[in-house]
Amino acid sequence: MSLGKAMIHARKQKSVAKVTAVAGDHAALQSSHILQMPVLVLNASYEPINICGARRALVLVLKGIARTEEEHGLTLHAQRSRIAMPSVIRLLEYRRIPYQTRALSRKNILLRDRNSCQYCGVVLPSSELTLDHVIPRSRGGSSSWENLVACCHACNRRKGNRLLAEMDDMGLLREPRPFSLHTSRQIMRMLGRGDDRWRKYLFY
Repeated sequence: MSLGKAMIHARKQKSVAKVTAVAGDHAALQSSHILQMPVLVLNASYEPINICGARRALVLVLKGIARTEEEHGLTLHAQRSRIAMPSVIRLLEYRRIPYQTRALSRKNILLRDRNSCQYCGVVLPSSELTLDHVIPRSRGGSSSWENLVACCHACNRRKGNRLLAEMDDMGLLREPRPFSLHTSRQIMRMLGRGDDRWRKYLFY
């Protein structure tokens, strides 16, 4: 093979390798996205109790802790098999759910407040929101469900270290409460509005 032909052949091989790599990256991103999709979790009694990611749902099903009640219509392609992605799973053993089921965390505060600033109502991605102590910590406020709210950075700066009673143009849109099972069900209904596979379990 001449030098010119060898160089052309090498360039073609390099192009094929790039296409293969891009296809592989795309498949990996697609699989990652599928595994993060929300799945409705039912108790053994068919009562909706939680929402988890598809990855966690698959683990529960594969371990025999839950069974798939509704499929999403998507398939995860593993190396030697194809797995139908669940949309709704049901626990095989009944779990007693306490009144307050979620830990106090930034993620759960934002979920409770539906990613909306509790002062102005703007809805933003999680990365663009912060948490605000309604009663500032410097003034005796605690880090609790009743004193933490989702807040946009503009409102956070405007409120600063003041109490709401000291401000005429700022107030809470909703009273902050603990993340109860009732709150979870409201969020489940909100997320499940567009999915007929969820609707029959959420008492629409």
